[in-house]
Amino acid sequence: MAVLDKRTIEYNRTGFDDAELLGIYKRILKPRLIEEKMLILLRQGKITKWFSGWGQEAISVGTTYAMKNEEYIFPMHRNLGVFTTRDIPLSRLFAQFQGKMSGFTKGRDRSFHFGTQEYNIVGMISHLGPQLALAGGVGLASKIRDEKKATLVFTGDGGASEGDFHEALNVASVWDLPVIFAIENNRWGLSTPSSEQFRCEQFIDKGIGYGMEAIQVNGNNILEVITAVRKISESMRNDPKPILLELMTFRMRGHEEASGTKYYPEGLQDDWKAFDPLDAFTSFLKEEGVLTDEIQVSCTKEIKKEIQDGLDIAYAEPAIVPSMEDEVTDLFTDYKQVVKEGSGATTERRLVDAIQDGLRQSMEKYDDLIIMGQDVAEYGGVFKVTEGFVEQFGKDRVRNTPICESAIVGAGLGLSIAGMKAVVEMQFADFATCGFNQIVNNLAKMHWRWGQNADVVIRMPTGAGSAAGPFHSQSNEAWFFHTPGLKIVFPSNPYEAKGLLAAAIEDPNPVMVFEHKFLYRSIREEIPTEYYTVEIGKAKVVNEGSDLTIITYGLGVHWAKEYGEKHSDQSIEIVDLRTLLPLDTETIYDSVKKTGKVVVLHEDCMTGGIGGEIVALISENCFQYLDAPVKRVASLDTPVPFAEDLEKQFLPKHRLDEAIASVLAY
Repeated sequence: MAVLDKRTIEYNRTGFDDAELLGIYKRILKPRLIEEKMLILLRQGKITKWFSGWGQEAISVGTTYAMKNEEYIFPMHRNLGVFTTRDIPLSRLFAQFQGKMSGFTKGRDRSFHFGTQEYNIVGMISHLGPQLALAGGVGLASKIRDEKKATLVFTGDGGASEGDFHEALNVASVWDLPVIFAIENNRWGLSTPSSEQFRCEQFIDKGIGYGMEAIQVNGNNILEVITAVRKISESMRNDPKPILLELMTFRMRGHEEASGTKYYPEGLQDDWKAFDPLDAFTSFLKEEGVLTDEIQVSCTKEIKKEIQDGLDIAYAEPAIVPSMEDEVTDLFTDYKQVVKEGSGATTERRLVDAIQDGLRQSMEKYDDLIIMGQDVAEYGGVFKVTEGFVEQFGKDRVRNTPICESAIVGAGLGLSIAGMKAVVEMQFADFATCGFNQIVNNLAKMHWRWGQNADVVIRMPTGAGSAAGPFHSQSNEAWFFHTPGLKIVFPSNPYEAKGLLAAAIEDPNPVMVFEHKFLYRSIREEIPTEYYTVEIGKAKVVNEGSDLTIITYGLGVHWAKEYGEKHSDQSIEIVDLRTLLPLDTETIYDSVKKTGKVVVLHEDCMTGGIGGEIVALISENCFQYLDAPVKRVASLDTPVPFAEDLEKQFLPKHRLDEAIASVLAY
């Protein structure tokens, strides 16, 4: 039926024997009985929050039942039935709800904000839309490896208003990804009715805009849901392409229990109670002679015992004993870099050539490495870093993307969930803002939350000096420097550009690689032709000195070296950070103790820049060794201007002499 109304739900049991129908009944009954118990526990203060799926169980149970266990599902708030239908032990679910160690997030996240590779489930984050792109990445991995698997991802009618919805569906359609985009249309986004969320009559109307098939089913009819998802998933396993599946239902309780339902028009819930998926299915099974009162009582008793047994186990588990070491250690998946030294024959390479070499050799080293970005395929990227890659590696592995940074970063994370590697190119570092949420809330937090690594490298052409104006010239590394769970490298020369990029790709954790585009073709040096890596997390003293230390990175290294050459009478030590996260404080402190006078130089704006953190660290740990205040030299606290003279004024290079003179004068 197109839209639920007052008509009785009509079940078609074709293909379902009595035993299977009874098994489905037990599966839809379980989440309802858990809900009843959770609402009691909530009132007793034994859990702190609950997002109810009451009245929507047919969707969660039916879709999961129809999918193969080895296929990934991406649930949301109201999809308890996904977890129970995948037969996750209830003791672990309840431990998760109570913040116990045997849950899935070690007490670090709540309710269904978790994933588990054991059960092929990837939970949401609170931002609702991002998981859609992750599902696309899993679908892409399946398609590339010809695994003949479908992936199912949920969103709601409210969450479908987010830009992530459009980006994910557009990419999935362009790439023919085997993903079922399941929209639970329960007609409300918290207190906002559908009439204030969107103007289309129904979500299946959107399908034509994405060039994908769209199907609507009665989400309260569990047999209709199972039949539809079985048919869709079987089709896309053999003929990969996405499907938009709209499941019509109603949210009987509040968005979460604290919000209540006072905003509902009077009588609305009573009207919908007639379409309760559990009650309707129970009546149908009794009419069919499949379910008797005795069997119903027996099933209820059995499940309630399972629930209580699971609660008893979870209650008995002691509270988590906080450990600062564990919290920090779990930011990243366990990995110890083994540096491969550069040796053998060398060749002169510009910085852009060195990056290309490192990327190409990494593609040769890792067959499961995928490059994604705007214009990176035949065109070779705007800076020609991937020129010729399509001819060598093929379009499956070197993929042009639509202009949708969020979806592509999310797809990279999806590839990692499926066990592959991804390099995502931001055409300019400035454009990372469009993928910011995926980077700081998904890539950075996922391993800490539930142990899933994000094997994603994000390449970021950055910096000013080419008269490109305020949206192609920003130095925005400080935005990410503040985010635990990311690694950041920023090479200043061709040798390190190749070695750090290769090391970043080796690393199974999320690494952001900043590449100063002014340096792409302005510097060159002899570097090894063979594959090598540079240690991530280790700074380098590029010039020994005793009078003053300049701590810098990127283009700042060349400004510092130019200053040192111009003032040969001064003994200037230059520390090239190379890695910003994790920061090599040992090398910094050793240099400070040696010279006693410090200037911190970077191209980013002064306020909130990385220099402020370095100054604070030096003040806290090396105060007794200082002979002068630590000075910061940075760009103006304005956007990056376009006109050449304005850009020169903005950049800090011409202010370096005065700053050093003032420090040396102490």
